[in-house]
Amino acid sequence: VPQAVVVGSDVKTHIANIVIKSDVITPKPVIIPDCPEQHFQVSHLLLYLDSALGPASNVLLEPYLLCWEELIKFMEALGPMVGFFTYKVQEKITLIRHLAEEDSAKHRLLAPPPTNSPLLTLNPYSHTYHSVSSMLDTELQLGVVSFDRQTPSGSRTLLRLHRSLMWLQLLLIKLWLEPEHVGKSLGEVCEEAYNEALAPYHPWLLQRVARLAFKAMPEHTVLLSVVCVNTHEEAEPIIRTIVTAISEVHRRTQTELERRNMLDLP
Repeated sequence: VPQAVVVGSDVKTHIANIVIKSDVITPKPVIIPDCPEQHFQVSHLLLYLDSALGPASNVLLEPYLLCWEELIKFMEALGPMVGFFTYKVQEKITLIRHLAEEDSAKHRLLAPPPTNSPLLTLNPYSHTYHSVSSMLDTELQLGVVSFDRQTPSGSRTLLRLHRSLMWLQLLLIKLWLEPEHVGKSLGEVCEEAYNEALAPYHPWLLQRVARLAFKAMPEHTVLLSVVCVNTHEEAEPIIRTIVTAISEVHRRTQTELERRNMLDLP
């Protein structure tokens, strides 16, 4: 794992030749150091977000899920009351990985896997769960996606993760990048973002549970230590970099879902 990542430039670390290569992340290099003894690492999140940006505006699934595993660590810093969010997200990650493992098993005789990752083991052109577009297309062709009822498909599961990513993106924007939210509590801003991104898709009972969780959240200053800084001014360029990276992954996923009329799967 790199000790520092320079985002927006072709810099390799001396440890593992890890490269943050995408100019989409940020036009200006921002050095993101690892934070000692911190569970959530901004540098890891940015690495995974960058790695998820595949060719032809595609999104690669394994890095996408790794992003979510890092974002779970971020959400855990919001307090124990958001456990129901993190549990649901982990459930969805596990489901997609399980589908990928099943799919990989079908192809193993033809192409023995060179790695332990079920999502990156095979040629991307033959592996259903290599990318967002390959998963959506294959599941549509196989008829495992329903537009009328709920099914345990990767496509439907991805849509739920996609909506949650918008919630986190809005939360970061409102907390750090919109002056009108200065002075509001973390819980208030979380609820505003939730009302925009997730509440329209949640039943009344889940909405009530979410709003109770927001009321029990700590002060937003706790997030300064999560991104390993001391002041709002120090956090702002880091948060802006994260938001830019999340926005690009979200935009690409939105395009793939919209192209197939899959934004409203039940």
